[in-house]
Amino acid sequence: MNHVERVRERVLAWPQTSVHPHRFGGSEFRFGKAEIGHVHTGGIVDIPFPRPIRDALLANYLAEEHRWVPDSGWTTFVIRGEEGLDHAVWLLRLSYLRYALKTAPDARELLEQESKALGLGSELVSLLEVLIPTTPSTA
Repeated sequence: MNHVERVRERVLAWPQTSVHPHRFGGSEFRFGKAEIGHVHTGGIVDIPFPRPIRDALLANYLAEEHRWVPDSGWTTFVIRGEEGLDHAVWLLRLSYLRYALKTAPDARELLEQESKALGLGSELVSLLEVLIPTTPSTA
């Protein structure tokens, strides 16, 4: 099984995800209609993030600027070996989480669980917290 197939298998195990052919080759992963990211046949993974998250990932050398749209929220990561595969899935899970937080019945609990599972530092946790929907006050 190649890297693309292994990433596909792992991402499709997540709730509300689907896979579609990507227009430039490879597989595109979606949460509902929103793109989580895509992996090209050569093992290049492109993932969109809100700009602050993207900037934090670049500053900590966890991803690279996207090669075609470097001044955007898009990131690139090249899978090299088993460790690279795990990191690509980690990045995709981070992207998945930003959508899951918007629809979760208890987004704060989900963020706490996922931040532990992913080993997220306080900077990324605080950047994800702003994505948690606020509920209208009933007072």
